[in-house]
Amino acid sequence: MNAVTDQDVPRRVHMSLRVNGEDVEVSFAPYKTLLEVLREDLGLTGTKHGCELGECGACAVLVDGAPLLSCLTLALECEGRSIETIEGLARGTELHPLQAAFADLGGSQCGYCTPGAVMTAKALLDHEPDPSPQRIKEAMSGSLCRCTGYNQIVESVQQAARCINENRVKP
Repeated sequence: MNAVTDQDVPRRVHMSLRVNGEDVEVSFAPYKTLLEVLREDLGLTGTKHGCELGECGACAVLVDGAPLLSCLTLALECEGRSIETIEGLARGTELHPLQAAFADLGGSQCGYCTPGAVMTAKALLDHEPDPSPQRIKEAMSGSLCRCTGYNQIVESVQQAARCINENRVKP
């Protein structure tokens, strides 16, 4: 049996990631999670450290369009994949409809869970443009919030869906 030695494990990994539509080069320790690389190495601090056990959803980002808990994902697993964080939603000074609705309707109280909740909601609306309140609750069930009581989150997602659907180009 061969033992793994310190010489066998690289101290730093160099790779290219596609984050918020841009290719970025990053160098990091191979044990780092996607959450750590986003926050510490790329300076994208919108994604939050929550429980770091995959139970709260505060660290959710989109990877290839699907919500993923960045605290449970090694950054190494994301090479060649598209990563979208809360920083990638707004277009200049114009908020994404989800960001605007969360702000307008109180979907974010203290705001700590908001980035993960918004990203999870974006994945839902990208695949289901007009979800029912029950479907929103199901999709958002992994995003825990201690402040809002959840009704404002559901209302925010519904309002964003209406806004997005009104602005879609009709055939």
